[in-house]
Amino acid sequence: MRLGIISALHEEQQGLVEAMQSPYKLIHGMREVWVGQLWEIDAVCVLSRIGKVAAAMTATLLVEKFGVTHILFTGVAGSADKSVHVGDIVVAESLVQHDMDASPLFPRHEVPLTGISHFASDQTMALQLLQAAGDFLDTELATTIDVQERAVFALQSPRIHRGLIGSGDQFVGSRERIQALGEALPGLLAVEMEGAAVAQVCFELGIPFGVIRTISDNANENAATDFMRFVKSVAARYAFCIVRQFCRQLGAGVQASKVSAGM
Repeated sequence: MRLGIISALHEEQQGLVEAMQSPYKLIHGMREVWVGQLWEIDAVCVLSRIGKVAAAMTATLLVEKFGVTHILFTGVAGSADKSVHVGDIVVAESLVQHDMDASPLFPRHEVPLTGISHFASDQTMALQLLQAAGDFLDTELATTIDVQERAVFALQSPRIHRGLIGSGDQFVGSRERIQALGEALPGLLAVEMEGAAVAQVCFELGIPFGVIRTISDNANENAATDFMRFVKSVAARYAFCIVRQFCRQLGAGVQASKVSAGM
């Protein structure tokens, strides 16, 4: 197994690169790619930058150039549902490009010539991410996020959600827009700018993938307020701890397989 970990922002990736064992850096496709081990898992970390094309390019590069067998995308997202609050975690069950519209030639949101609008994430990875996120909230949140930052962003009792994430090449920053998206895509929990593009690439290349997002805002007129502060002091730490929990789960599974095989 070789795990590809994609982040959209530098702050979300920095801690993971620093935690790598025996890391080395390669430059390919105008990207810094870090190769090494994370908690005994063979891993490749890369910054995708922002947007669907950038994310699709990055996912393809990881598979075709660096031979990753699984892809995990971590990052932030805006809430698209009143029950999803800042500081909550959303694990994607499926992803859709909310700005894809080739109608009337194809149904709205359907990716032309695939017959698919909603790309399902790998169920095993989704369950592992749910467990990793739960372990983080139960055992690490209180000691990982500064008390002042928890107060500023009202992180009282963060919850985990699993469901639909929408991706588009636009920063959603109005109540009217998020309401329209919710009406067009029932069950939509969060909006961001990369995940569904990664999902399509992984679907076409046959690569298991998972997407996990920390809710940074309510996708309204105040969405950009203190955004980078949240990324640095909250989301980046969420991502680091959850990926660590996730890798440790994978490592335990690998060891168990070796024992059962008599290796």
